[in-house]
Amino acid sequence: MTEAKATLPQSIPSDAGDARAMETTVSVIGLPAIGMSELGAAATKALYEADVVLGSWRQLNLLTDDISGDRRPWPSPMIPALPDIFAELHGKKVAVLASGDPMFHGIGSTLRRKFPNMRMTVYSHVSSASLACARLGWAVDKTPVYSLVTQVVESLVLPIESGRPFLILGRDEKTPAEVCQLLVDMHQGDARVEVLSDLGSVDEAHCIGYAFHPPAVVSALNVIAVVPSKSGNPRTPGLPDSMFENDGQLTKSHIRALTVSALAPSEGEILWDIGGGAGSVAIECLRATNTTRAVCFEVDEIRRGRILKNARTLGVAHRLAVQGEAPHNYTSVPDNPDVVFIGGGITAPGVFTGAWDRLKPGGRLVANAVTIESEQMLWKLKKRHGGLLTRFDIAKEHSVGGFSTFKPALPVTQWVVTKADSDYLEEFNE
Repeated sequence: MTEAKATLPQSIPSDAGDARAMETTVSVIGLPAIGMSELGAAATKALYEADVVLGSWRQLNLLTDDISGDRRPWPSPMIPALPDIFAELHGKKVAVLASGDPMFHGIGSTLRRKFPNMRMTVYSHVSSASLACARLGWAVDKTPVYSLVTQVVESLVLPIESGRPFLILGRDEKTPAEVCQLLVDMHQGDARVEVLSDLGSVDEAHCIGYAFHPPAVVSALNVIAVVPSKSGNPRTPGLPDSMFENDGQLTKSHIRALTVSALAPSEGEILWDIGGGAGSVAIECLRATNTTRAVCFEVDEIRRGRILKNARTLGVAHRLAVQGEAPHNYTSVPDNPDVVFIGGGITAPGVFTGAWDRLKPGGRLVANAVTIESEQMLWKLKKRHGGLLTRFDIAKEHSVGGFSTFKPALPVTQWVVTKADSDYLEEFNE
């Protein structure tokens, strides 16, 4: 067993709700499935000295009777309650139980994210993913791992489409069936699925099956190994238009690829897609990255529902939110964008100015125009803010009788601009 310790100085977190929470000494202890017998001396000492022990009922029941600290199960939902929990524990020694490695999709990572400066010592144990790879003969450093503890099953669409074997940390005993159903829905019924349960305990089990004939599930504590039978859609932008349910309001494939390239989404960024239509630009940006988030602004209620449906089908609904008409709903979104795309409505009062005001310094804005009026607006904005204007003319092969010709689409003018740190927008009468 390996114990890793990392202690950070005492400070006050920005969202703790009570500064006293940071005066608490917190030990986050990775507990093996077999219980306390495999814990190291330092982790065991922290447990014995704790005034309060927090964990799931399963974890708390693994403790020996001589642990005297007050045992408290997590409430549900847990994360919203954390500030109040640690404010109440002011000045106490607290042990937080985790399964395996607390910093691998675990409570340790959650606490560090929620309280960046928490005074916390972490005692790691072998993760369930490492144990699963050992049983499967897979290389840990080559195996992607995803968690469905808090995510929806549709978040696995992109991993499945990659065609690479991967692991899933299950939420409960229903998770393997949900994964198998998703695979069948994606026409991968012959994908191999293995369920590894209660890893490291005396009840450990390993069941093998296929998506169309799921393996047995013997425990809520499981890791699922998936070997896709084939690769799916590419993550590079420019998916066929037919991949998006739409009513004609759609940025077509070639222009969409050029637009996503201009937006250049990066990991962790927030994108605003104004005039969402079918949501194709935002969805392709999300598919190109793993952690980008997007907000689509769309006035039409039916289209808003269609955007969410397309996002679910293409595996990014968990990172996309939909709002109503711009600019009236800008204030409903607390986070300022790193990237803005305006695909419609550029001539409407406040659409550009409101988005530009919210765009972070150094952020990028891309606007596409088809009509003369919207093109004229882009010329005016370009003179004020700089940037680059480009016109795209796309023509596709078209049959005329027994001959072929090229049928042009409407030309698209695109404006790409970066907001300088010192660029403060004055009121501009659109």
